[in-house]
Amino acid sequence: MTTHPVLSQLGPEALDPEQIVSGSPEVTELTLFESEDGETSGLWQITPGVVTDTEVEESFMVITGKGRITFEDGNQLELRPGVTHHFEGGENTTWTIEETLLKTYWIR
Repeated sequence: MTTHPVLSQLGPEALDPEQIVSGSPEVTELTLFESEDGETSGLWQITPGVVTDTEVEESFMVITGKGRITFEDGNQLELRPGVTHHFEGGENTTWTIEETLLKTYWIR
């Protein structure tokens, strides 16, 4: 488990109960940058469980944790430290988190 002082700065992010498929996942986040035109970057963490989401245009890199993203078409992306991905926006996904996952993100 990663222990770094910045993790104590992560704050709770509301997770719509309808998104939760199984488990009791909790989400925390720290916004590091936000521009006037809506671009943001930061850190995002989720504890084990399964959730659904509709993605926005975003690029991310996994820092710690383990899981996978399943797309509507059945394709999967394994999530491990160092994995990067770019969402075009609008993708319907299911996130299965096995070990608390921390990622850094850039949203347009």
